[in-house]
Amino acid sequence: MDENLQSLKDAEREAADNEMVNAAYDQLLASYLSSPHRKKVDIINKAFNFARQAHKGVRRLSGEPYIMHPISVALIASAEMGLGSTSICSALLHDVVEDTDYTVEDIETIFGSKVAQIVDGLTKISGGIFGDQASAQAENFKKLLLTMSDDIRVILIKICDRLHNMRTLSSQPANKQYKIAGETLYIYAPLANRLGLNKIKNELENLSFSYEHPMEYESIRTKLANTEEKRNILFAQFTAPIRAALDKMGMRYEIRARVKTPYSIWSKMQNKHVTFDEIYDILAVRIIFTPESRETEIDECFKIYVAINKLYKSHPDRVRDWANHPKANGYQALHVTLMSQTGQWIEVQIRSERMNEIAEQGFAAHWKYKEGEVGEDTELNDWLHTIKEILDDPQPDAMDFLDTIKLNLFASEIFVFTPKGEIRTMPSGCTALDFAFQIHTFVGSHCIGAKVNHKLVPLSHRLQSGDQVEILTSKAQHVNPSWVNFATTAKAKGKIQALLRQQMREVQKHGEDTLKAFLEQHDMEMSTSTVNRLCSIHDIKKPDQLFHAIGNKTIILGDKDIDELLGRKSDKKGWLKYVPFLGTTGRQEDTPPSDEEETTPRLIVVGKDFNRKKPFYVDDDNLSRLIFASCCHPIPGDDALGYIDNKNHIELHRRECSVANRLKSSFGNRIIDVKWNTHRRTQFDATIQLGGIDRIGLLNEVTGVLSQQLNMNIQKITITTKDGVFEGMIELKVYDRKDIKVIIEALKNIKDLEEIKEIK
Repeated sequence: MDENLQSLKDAEREAADNEMVNAAYDQLLASYLSSPHRKKVDIINKAFNFARQAHKGVRRLSGEPYIMHPISVALIASAEMGLGSTSICSALLHDVVEDTDYTVEDIETIFGSKVAQIVDGLTKISGGIFGDQASAQAENFKKLLLTMSDDIRVILIKICDRLHNMRTLSSQPANKQYKIAGETLYIYAPLANRLGLNKIKNELENLSFSYEHPMEYESIRTKLANTEEKRNILFAQFTAPIRAALDKMGMRYEIRARVKTPYSIWSKMQNKHVTFDEIYDILAVRIIFTPESRETEIDECFKIYVAINKLYKSHPDRVRDWANHPKANGYQALHVTLMSQTGQWIEVQIRSERMNEIAEQGFAAHWKYKEGEVGEDTELNDWLHTIKEILDDPQPDAMDFLDTIKLNLFASEIFVFTPKGEIRTMPSGCTALDFAFQIHTFVGSHCIGAKVNHKLVPLSHRLQSGDQVEILTSKAQHVNPSWVNFATTAKAKGKIQALLRQQMREVQKHGEDTLKAFLEQHDMEMSTSTVNRLCSIHDIKKPDQLFHAIGNKTIILGDKDIDELLGRKSDKKGWLKYVPFLGTTGRQEDTPPSDEEETTPRLIVVGKDFNRKKPFYVDDDNLSRLIFASCCHPIPGDDALGYIDNKNHIELHRRECSVANRLKSSFGNRIIDVKWNTHRRTQFDATIQLGGIDRIGLLNEVTGVLSQQLNMNIQKITITTKDGVFEGMIELKVYDRKDIKVIIEALKNIKDLEEIKEIK
């Protein structure tokens, strides 16, 4: 009886699953058939049936059939990116090779080389690109980029995959949520932005934010909802005269309100140290018009600009002409900031329908309007070429590699001119050295200076939009290690590091040859044990470092090396030569630990039985056995996470910490969820920065609030005043995050105190 009942339940569940899957697939087909693409339904049906059979019986953590994930990814590719049948097939098949017994060769035989190439690019790899100890996440991301440089659809489908994973992230344990959300913010949101996928970029950021900082996310959402009516009134009042002016001009248009996203509001609150109420640009206005023709749309942007400029005063420093000079991701619009009737600055974005579609769908819309193939987009090809150059010379360290890629993803742009008047798009904040490497690697590696607007400047000089730049070179010049400190672009940093590594290899080779000749001179062979013994003698960790030190003469080989190798007594003092970067310990291994070292509590060591899926509770007893990261100084009450380092110790970071974001992106399997369970027994250092109008008695009021009103333990105060304005730093002890919020709120009540923020 029980077996019959179970069989009936299984049959009902299978019927419900089939109904769910068929409905989702019908939605995908409807989306594809309503697109302008050629209707290749047969190949999509074939891919769907193949993937459905391959994933049969497998479920996601949410409980739904696994095939729902590939269908959802394909639907995003079709409906939200406007991609065609090849992309839809690849999306349906993207997990088949990774999760089943089918191979890339099988996919190629059945669906052709193009689909197989894309699926291969989306399949995670085994084996190391960066070496055995490196991050598998970085390796997979590198493979993704390698394939992307041949077909951009690989990264587009990966972004669709990531978007669906983020939409269904609630079924994952907390440590996985932080890993995936952090990786999304660090890599995939900027990638979406770089490809012009603005709508998807915003959703990825907000979803990540909602998992990393759920309380702040809900707080901002509530405040946005509570202030919606005010914004609607402001929008109606502000746009009424604009509508009248555009109607008089005979324009066909639509005016929309654009509200800042919770993530962008929170980011601004963090960066500017302001409250929600102090952010003035939550509302922006978007004018989307239908141009008379493609040729006249830029002129019509400026006609609208002139018309609305007669209605409202514009901010002279906040006009952005991306209509004539599109961003590298294809974004085109004219931005102007106007003073409203209520005394608020409001940004107005003027776009044609084509510009608006490109702003929402990025390069996918670009191809539609160009009516050509993927490879015809020169801006995209320039970017892919830079990615290829980075990949051709991979960083040995996974974190460095991701940072190098990110340099190329995040940067906003300026326009710089060559001596012949050619315009070059460069990242904001770039230097003359970056520009030199942008022209050619040879020019960059041999540059000695630059002329900016006909004036001689150093290579570290930061360029401004509109600068005309001439690079000065000399064949005698070679790459200098200090250049890494002021190169800002991915291309320049990558090339400098590659050339430095090449120089290092040459020095190492010279050192290796010198050592070999030295040993032969003393009738000794250069064996592994001999080299390791010399490393030990000189407190050097690796043979390569020893060869480099010998090659650049920071170690001079002599008779005492032979004495040591042969076990003869020798006074080492005074002849060991080394430089700090060679990895010396500064203390001999046999030095006994000090009393302080013996009494310091031993750090927690994570064992094999440690459950990384469950939260780790930080309490008063284990506080002293954890590492509190110096990069972000987490304290009880912060949204925090743990990172299990190479020695299996637990390192605490704030979730928004930039270092933590890199760790989440590179070593996600070492991230753990952290919960605070402390009871105000241990105090932590905190620093509050103050600024305002100087007056007699102000400092007395500040210390009075802290000491008498709040009973805080002040450690140090520094105050400087100049021209009636003061700046100050207060170092004090607090128990948790609530203490800092209470301090800042209390200090806000002091007259003439204009700026109060915590230094993290």
